[in-house]
Amino acid sequence: MGETRRRLKLAALILLGTLTATAVNAETRYVGNAACAGCHEQAATDWTDSHHDLAMQKATPETVLGDFNNATFDYFGITTTFSQKGDAFFIETDNATGELETYPVEYVFGVEPLQQYLLPLGNGRLQALSVAWDARPESEGGQRWYHLYPGEHIAAGDPLHWTGGFFNWNTSCAECHSTDVEKRYDAVNDRFDTHYEQIDVGCEACHGPGSEHIAIANTRTLSPAQTGFKMSLGARGAWQWADGANIAHRSETLTSNHQIDSCARCHARRGTLGEYHPGKPLLDTHRLAVIEEPLYWPDGQIRDEVYVYGSFIQSKMHQAGVACTNCHNPHSNQLVLEGNGVCAQCHLASTYDNPTHHRHQLASAGSACVDCHMPSQLYMGVDSRRDHSMRIPRPDLSVSTGAPNACNQCHSDQSADWAYSALVDWGVRFADLRNHPARAFHTAERGDVRAAPVLLETANDAKNTAMLRASAITQLGRLLPERLVPSLPLWLESDDPLIRLAAAEAVGQLPPEQQLERLIPLSKDPVLAVRMVAAEQLAGLVPPTAGAPDLSSQQPSAEEQPQTAGRLDALFDEYVHVQSQHLDMPSVLTQLSAFQQARGDTAAAEALLVSALEKNPQASASRVNLADLYRAQGKEGAARATLESGIQLNKEDASLWFSLALLEVREGNGEAALGALEKAASLEETPSYYHYVYAVAQHDQGSPTAALTTLKATNRAAPGQPNVLAALMQYSQLAGDMQAAQRYQTELRNLAQAAGLQ
Repeated sequence: MGETRRRLKLAALILLGTLTATAVNAETRYVGNAACAGCHEQAATDWTDSHHDLAMQKATPETVLGDFNNATFDYFGITTTFSQKGDAFFIETDNATGELETYPVEYVFGVEPLQQYLLPLGNGRLQALSVAWDARPESEGGQRWYHLYPGEHIAAGDPLHWTGGFFNWNTSCAECHSTDVEKRYDAVNDRFDTHYEQIDVGCEACHGPGSEHIAIANTRTLSPAQTGFKMSLGARGAWQWADGANIAHRSETLTSNHQIDSCARCHARRGTLGEYHPGKPLLDTHRLAVIEEPLYWPDGQIRDEVYVYGSFIQSKMHQAGVACTNCHNPHSNQLVLEGNGVCAQCHLASTYDNPTHHRHQLASAGSACVDCHMPSQLYMGVDSRRDHSMRIPRPDLSVSTGAPNACNQCHSDQSADWAYSALVDWGVRFADLRNHPARAFHTAERGDVRAAPVLLETANDAKNTAMLRASAITQLGRLLPERLVPSLPLWLESDDPLIRLAAAEAVGQLPPEQQLERLIPLSKDPVLAVRMVAAEQLAGLVPPTAGAPDLSSQQPSAEEQPQTAGRLDALFDEYVHVQSQHLDMPSVLTQLSAFQQARGDTAAAEALLVSALEKNPQASASRVNLADLYRAQGKEGAARATLESGIQLNKEDASLWFSLALLEVREGNGEAALGALEKAASLEETPSYYHYVYAVAQHDQGSPTAALTTLKATNRAAPGQPNVLAALMQYSQLAGDMQAAQRYQTELRNLAQAAGLQ
């Protein structure tokens, strides 16, 4: 066995040694839908043939929707053939090495608007073929085979190829298409033994194990306080109309997010943490993605495949106490009413379903509430999903940030300027034209520190949603961390775990002594996602054998020091335990590697990164980290080979070119470094740090005029970057252009004032 494989197995065994077996309480078992249907007949009827019921099925003549009559589909020279023999279905397509191979279809995935097919790939793996069946009617363009990436050639070896990790059912799909899924990944032998209690999304996927509920029901002692479940999902509430009101309000405040957090487990862009236990808040089992590009548009609208939870918790509806079941039947997945009737439950139809409100003819597209306030985005080629932030269309934000707006989705032949002018003609005026958070998010992504005051204001405004505040904290932490300091204590003690989570992540941008002071208390946070971030941040701050850190600012007593040490040991053990459940995921392997390196175990850190790259050779963060690790060990040759092999796989990855440039600098190869930096800068979507470093290198290599040209172009394309202005000032002075230097100095001073630094 090679040395790399030996280290991989050793690291996996060490990590897996921290895991302990878990089991559902002996009195709490999964019992299956049939045990529920007798008492809950209507719910069972609604659920039958719903998308949840049909989320995953065995491949049979009754469940397979696609054309398997020797149909073919051509994709960049690869012909995929779909055939049937008796009741069995087969697909011939390119395998992981690009050769044609025939696979049996074991399961079907979904029914509408598309259906995918799961094929076995050995070692317990099931893979979702990226050639899918368009299940829509032929009149809508359906009843055809199509590829999920029609415009780009996804060849064998690419992580987006159907044989790659992104299309692995065990890792990426199973949790949300079946009930009580246990992934059961064996990292030592690289095998899955994935298990589920029910093949589809059944009653207990949302409500939890039902045996205790049935036992209590049989004793006829069921009550709201004694249901046998860990939580209640009944959150519709009673809604009342005050005299003369246009909008109804809850009669009692919604005090629990159990329902929407249960839905969010699958209807959100999030990363899985530990074992899922029904009734836990979302952030105790998952880590939610916040508003940032390219997942969301700067105004918070859905962009990448983020599903609906992240947009919904931005909405005024969520703030008012609206829950998923106010609009959707949870068992059939259908809307509770047709058309505008859903909204008219709480919004007076005579006021809102009226041309005086929407300014369109009745029954036209513009009169539909959802078309204006919930515009749709197309995913997977044919799947139209609506943004759930229920916002007012803002063409002005389209002009300044590039975010789409509902007006131009219908009036696609017109510009955003035209749409905004129409609103102005209607008498619509927006009071936040200059300080809307979307503008701050957009400029912050481009490195413009002038966004800091609005970000800080957004983060501190208690009237804003937690999603918006947490996203502002995240953006501010990356942009100008010194502006965080006064507000951090308040955010870290927030009642909302999403705000605490964002604050904990932002703490990592501060000096080490400030990090310690603020992170130690989070080691006992009640929510797992927050503790996980605290562990990541503390890993490099607390030496493995040093016990409790000496926090002079807090002056811990002699009695407190051992308690703190024990708490941190438990925190670090928990972190490894949780991450070790997902050693099939390159992103987790990379996170865990950084943790192990911070704890001083470079051998385990290296093995984890090697494993990550074996699973996804194009995982840039893993490759850059591995090269950095090799350099720290003095293995310059291994570092170079790691980066160069990555560049061969993806020549358009700026981070790899930049890392290679730093290696060339350390080895004294100035010209090679300059060339690599030029390439990295050319690949930078918005001129920023890579351009700045490239300009510095140009100047150091004796090309001051070229350096000034690079910096000036960067400042024009992406203004508001202090390092760029400082370099322009310094290099102008050195060039003898004192007038330009004075101008840049003034700009820098004004920039600091605008950013709130003076």
